[in-house]
Order: sequence, then structure tokens, then C-alpha cells
Amino acid sequence: MDLDLRKLRYFVAVADRLHFGRAADDLHIAQPALSRQIRALEHDLGAPLFTRDSHGVALTDAGRQLLTDAGPLLASAHAVRRRVTAAARGSQRLMVGFRAGIAVTPAVRLFATRHPDVIVDVQRIEGDDQATMLLDGRIDVGCVRLPIDEAGLRVTPLYTEPRVAVLPAGHRLAGKDQVTEADLAGEPLVWHGDTSTQPTRRPHPNAGYLVRGVDETLEHVAAGRGISFLARSATVFYSHPDISYVPIPDLAPDQVCLATAATRTSPLADDFFSAAQETAEITAECGNYEMWQLGNGAVSKHG
Repeated sequence: MDLDLRKLRYFVAVADRLHFGRAADDLHIAQPALSRQIRALEHDLGAPLFTRDSHGVALTDAGRQLLTDAGPLLASAHAVRRRVTAAARGSQRLMVGFRAGIAVTPAVRLFATRHPDVIVDVQRIEGDDQATMLLDGRIDVGCVRLPIDEAGLRVTPLYTEPRVAVLPAGHRLAGKDQVTEADLAGEPLVWHGDTSTQPTRRPHPNAGYLVRGVDETLEHVAAGRGISFLARSATVFYSHPDISYVPIPDLAPDQVCLATAATRTSPLADDFFSAAQETAEITAECGNYEMWQLGNGAVSKHG
């Protein structure tokens, strides 16, 4: 049995809203037609996906599982369409996404020497959309930071970075050679809304400010609203007159990885993986992340 992607899209619409009428309106189809499509999908799969009673609509266990699997599958189908369209135009192009503080220029340069006919574009991505952009084809390869939802992805470790505490310039510990997590106990945090991305579980659920991205983090910390933690590369790429970066060795290091869609078979993506791994090996041999960044054109906090 081949899974009908149109039925799957209809299922996701109902599952997201748990209301057949509103889903039908959003899909611009009649509700009876939507109900028939869902019943046909349940017949195809041999399992009920929703319970329907006087209390409303709810997902069954099978429905919850299908909803989990549907996102990567639909994104992959969309990515196929994007790649076919690009191929039809006759252009060879590789889109590389990267998180803040990850220098992709060395890998791009090495890749370009091997594929001078391929246009490599780069795009900054944030933590909450790195998996989505890989799955739906907006980027072909991602230089990502863990954690990432690995469902539907091929993820390969690249290197690790120590973390630093991000403190207001006037903080009692600003300018120290290093601090410990215990030194910062009780401090309000500026952090991403997804608590799984934080290197510590100390704060209670309502502590601190929720932010998106490094720039927002620095502004909140500079304003004295809390402290935060970033990978050490932030000290090279992001200077701020009201911020002090202090090493915090007892936190687990930040893990940088390469990622692409698991269903993607692309010699170009594989070659970019190789180029990124080779330049990462140079980093490890130098034993100094900042020196490597400066040698490849990054702007130093030291000028």
C-alpha cells in the first residue's frame, strides 16, 4: 500500500485542529469530503486515527504516531519538489545553513576548489528551525548545534566547543578567569524557550527571560535581566560593551554537527560533509578555536 500524501496532509490538518469543520475550511474543501478522505486513510492503514464522540475529536495512539511521522515525510516530499525544480533549471546549487558562531567559510572554500561549477549559498538558521529547514529542503546541509530533533535526519558530530557564561559587565563575577555553575546558583537566566537546549537544569520553570537567538540573548543580559551560556565562539563573533564572557569549564561542551535529510542522496552534500570534516580536523590539530577563526577571516573581540 502506497501512502497517499494528499490524505496525509488532510490528516495533519485535522490533527492540528482536532476539529473537522475548521480543518475543512482551512483546506478549502467540504467537510463531508474531508471526512471521507480520513476514513479512507484509516482503511488504508488498518487503524482508527481519531475518536469522535460528544466531547469532540481526539487522536488515538495510532493517530499520535502518524502525526509524529507525518511531519518529516511531508517535508521530505516538499524538498523533492524543490530539488526537481532546481534541477530542471539546470543549475547546480548547494544551500548551507549554519548556527550562530559556526564558521562555514573554510569548508565552503575547500568545497569550491573541488566543485568550481557549483554555487554555494549560506543562510543563518536558529535552533528552533534547523531541523525543519533541512527536512523541507530550504537548506541542503546544516552546520547545527545539539540538541536537534534527529527524526528524518542524518547527523554527524563535527567538533565540540567549551561554553562561556554571559554576564552583564557590572556583574560581581565579570572579568574572572573562570567560574563554576555553583558560583552562579540562583541567578535568573536568559534562555531559549525550549529548556532542552540549556546546559543546566538549575532554574525553576518560571525563572528568567525566554529569547530567540544570540542577539536577543546579549541585549537581555546587557540590560541586567539575567545571565546566559553560549559556546565560546560567541566571544569571537559577538562583542558587546556591556557584556563579559567568562569560561565555565564544569558545563558540558557545546556539540557542533553536520546534518542533512536522511532520505537525501546527494554527492554534493556528501562532498561538503567531507570538506567540513577536513577543516574541522585542522581546528583540532591547531588546538585553538579562536586562532583558527581568525586565520579564516573572522573578526576578533581583540580587534
